[in-house]
Amino acid sequence: MRTIMNLLLAGLPMLSTMQTTAQNQTINLMTILTAAGHAPVNGITMYYEIHGEGNGTPLILIHGGGSTIETSFGVLLPLLATDQKVIAVELQAHGRTSDRNAPESFEQDADDVAGLLTSLKVAKANIVGFSNGGTTTLQIAMRHPQLVNKMVVMAGAYKRDGFMTGFFDFMKTAAFETMPQPLKDAYLKVTPNQAGLLNMFNKDKQRMIDFKDISDDALRAIKAPALFMVADKDVISVEHTLAMSRLIDGSGLVVLPGMHGQFFGEMGSPNDGNKAPQATAILIGEFLKK
Repeated sequence: MRTIMNLLLAGLPMLSTMQTTAQNQTINLMTILTAAGHAPVNGITMYYEIHGEGNGTPLILIHGGGSTIETSFGVLLPLLATDQKVIAVELQAHGRTSDRNAPESFEQDADDVAGLLTSLKVAKANIVGFSNGGTTTLQIAMRHPQLVNKMVVMAGAYKRDGFMTGFFDFMKTAAFETMPQPLKDAYLKVTPNQAGLLNMFNKDKQRMIDFKDISDDALRAIKAPALFMVADKDVISVEHTLAMSRLIDGSGLVVLPGMHGQFFGEMGSPNDGNKAPQATAILIGEFLKK
């Protein structure tokens, strides 16, 4: 059951004890950072970074549960920011974003991202979301359709039966000690607050325990072009991802080899010699250019 815990909170890797070069690599996003700051959004101060330049539709990156910008997108972000403006965000209680006296929810995260885009005067954006961030991306497309140009959902889910067998049973007894150390270290690096880290873990855990299905009709109502991406050994099943792609007209589906987050270089996934992130960046780029 420990393996299931390592998949916890939709951004957590499958192999927390594996020593990989991805866990040890130095992630330096400063070379492409053009702006960073906090914006007051719906009662929290939301952290964001702007990377790269471009006058076209900006690309928004939404991380997975328990993660920061660096842990989810430290490898992929520089590849995407070579020819476009990329805005990476951190959600409620994660990384450098403050918390509110309320549970986390995908709906609230969607409203927070929408509020940030309004604050930044972004009228329409492309959105890439990973895992919990993928589910948040679906909520943005449902709740704020006017903001979404195109979306890429990587290992996101819309129903409980899309998760690996035993996931929700184990959530009920999930312990902080089994949260992958790379994610703990990454949080404490940007926000050295042990109580804040534990708070994030508890809120992420409760959100997954309380996960509620999204209806098929709600997905069918999404009009934004979508690309769904998943790994063949992911925490979300290929069949579930295929089902989502069939509900939204004109959607694309990409299945890549590996584990949760591996195909784009998520920090906790096995990445020794992994060239998949370059392929992922190309696939996303081609989808956005169509």
